[in-house]
Amino acid sequence: MREINNPKNHDEMIALKFQLSQNYPDPFKDKTRIKYCIAYKTRVSLTIFNSKDKFVKKIFDKEHEAGAFEIEFDAGCLADGTYFYKLQAGDNIYSKKMMVKK
Repeated sequence: MREINNPKNHDEMIALKFQLSQNYPDPFKDKTRIKYCIAYKTRVSLTIFNSKDKFVKKIFDKEHEAGAFEIEFDAGCLADGTYFYKLQAGDNIYSKKMMVKK
């Protein structure tokens, strides 16, 4: 996993909300990017589940500053199929579907 912080100016930071974007590319073979926004400093986790809602991988679980972020996720260890990624930030939970095609 590689995390990229996209700093915003002060006015844009005030307008930030919790958000999880669709990964790109999707479907993908090995690597994909996931963008998300954190409205305020809080504990944040990003996890992967399979289509049967079984836990697959924790990408991170940490205290996170507010801002807009992008990670590169390497799915080389995953088999073909549909997966879900879930962002939990404080009391906020968001999830999206992604497809791995090798």
